[in-house]
Amino acid sequence: MKDNKSRHCNKSQYLCGKRILPDPISKATDIVRLIDGMDAYNGGRLRAACHLLRDCYSREDVTIGLSLAGALTPAGLGPSTVIPLMNHGFVDWLSATGANMYHDLHFAFDLPMHRGSHNVDDADLRDKGITRIYDILFDYEDVLMETDRRLRRILIRPEFQKEMGTREFYYHLGKVLDEHEKTNGLGQASILAAAYRNGIPVFTSSPGDSTIGMNVAGLELLAEAAGLRDRFKLKINPSIDVNDSTAIILNAKKYENGKTAVILVGGGSPKNFMLQTEPQIQEVLMIPEVGQDYDINITDARPDTGGLSGAPPSEAASWGKIDPGKLDETVTAYLDVTVALPMMAAYVIQTTAPKKHKRLYDRGDELRRKLIEAYLKNNKEVEKLKKLIAELNH
Repeated sequence: MKDNKSRHCNKSQYLCGKRILPDPISKATDIVRLIDGMDAYNGGRLRAACHLLRDCYSREDVTIGLSLAGALTPAGLGPSTVIPLMNHGFVDWLSATGANMYHDLHFAFDLPMHRGSHNVDDADLRDKGITRIYDILFDYEDVLMETDRRLRRILIRPEFQKEMGTREFYYHLGKVLDEHEKTNGLGQASILAAAYRNGIPVFTSSPGDSTIGMNVAGLELLAEAAGLRDRFKLKINPSIDVNDSTAIILNAKKYENGKTAVILVGGGSPKNFMLQTEPQIQEVLMIPEVGQDYDINITDARPDTGGLSGAPPSEAASWGKIDPGKLDETVTAYLDVTVALPMMAAYVIQTTAPKKHKRLYDRGDELRRKLIEAYLKNNKEVEKLKKLIAELNH
């Protein structure tokens, strides 16, 4: 048994951190100086996240995934924060709820969302045709229904008439939105349009759980009722996304000898989808790997309820999602995302040089081939599985 001295640090090691004596805030205090002076609690965690972005995520060999959960696009975080991060090269692939991508359409179509109050009579709002997301208010007919009408006209275009994953679906949608932004002089308002321009793959793991999925289902139902099911052929296949997202991580780690990093904004399905790429590599495809290299969590969820939204990186390490040898390069800040993410974006844009875009969407076929190659090479059950699949036809 080790003695107490060998199990503990000496006094100087405990007291080696920077002394807490920040400069007073003044008119000259900018965002970088403000964050650098945050010494403790979740202010300290925000500082640590910003420093991790500056020091590690900024490296050219680091592939960065950003996950978005919660109603972030209605709050304007697309044009204010996410798009600047994308343009700066700090988002190489994106996982988001379908709802976030649906509300992104309002901005692309120049349909207004308004500041409001959460202290309102919702029955009166309904009576007047106004929809509320906490303190965000918008017109039911002129924004919500108009977005649906425009979306349906897009979904019946020829390029959508096939089976695809959300990665390809959002690429086609982003192309339309990019054209709309340019034609109407809207500037950069849509995440999906920015993703299209920068070659950034976007995924939604549960595409049916949003108004986009609802409109796809509605058109499918209409085509069936009209006897035109052979004309409307759009099918969203989430399995395609599982493999395409996994291929991004495998390529970065195994084929390019780089590192991978995640910025997990909120939790839920987008967080799990982003992190499950490693268990897919290790557990299902049986390819040797150890987990993501860097991890930043911004969440207001508690860990003790057992939900994924509050789960820390150390728990993810037990699943193989995070490299257990890299837990000292992870940060969890329990903060409101609408406060933390803009501050992080401002900090990284002011302290780092833009990174070259990896344009991973453009390399989709290549990455998928590499994934298949590694799967066939490493999985000892491949021949047995191929035989079982072949027997399904008899």
